[in-house]
Amino acid sequence: MTGKPAPGKLFIVAAPSGAGKSTLVNALLAREPGIALSISHTTRAPRPGDVDGVQYHFVDRAAFEAMVTHGDFLEHADVFGNFYGTSRGAVEHTLASGRDVLLEIDWQGAEQVRRAMPECVSIFILPPSRAELERRLRARGTDSETTIEKRLAASREEIAHAGEFDCVVVNDGFEEAVATLQAIVHYARAGRPLPSERHAALIAQLLA
Repeated sequence: MTGKPAPGKLFIVAAPSGAGKSTLVNALLAREPGIALSISHTTRAPRPGDVDGVQYHFVDRAAFEAMVTHGDFLEHADVFGNFYGTSRGAVEHTLASGRDVLLEIDWQGAEQVRRAMPECVSIFILPPSRAELERRLRARGTDSETTIEKRLAASREEIAHAGEFDCVVVNDGFEEAVATLQAIVHYARAGRPLPSERHAALIAQLLA
């Protein structure tokens, strides 16, 4: 007689804008099909190519605020004037089915999730330098100069919270960074100690 599957693992990935988080997460998901990406709700307008229910669940501010009132979110945050939130029910249902879940969120959301689900595994992605962070932000070509400046200014506060995460990964070489993420997933599934490199010197440089 088959019992219920063991619950899945919850992984959180956070990073300052421009660190390459989404690209790394997409590569990790492609190589680890046992992980489901949690699709956040947001009040921001869709960008060209965005599909509702794929990149995000796009909702208006009134609908989002109603979900907050009803306690529907595991975490939610105001990021550059737009609200983002993770559906509590969707995450809990997927974990209960035995599948791992990955949340791609900011440090504020990660803090909320760690309080609600302390068994989660949290990962912070760092850029290799401030110059490279700025280069990547500009190369995206999706943000105004004002927004880029805001993101660069906010990155210092975001990076200051890296030490609160279980693992810190530097996105310098892409393949190496993806391999490190895969190793973290495999260690967590096996109940083995997670990689402990904290990159303190780099964090100090990024905060200077």
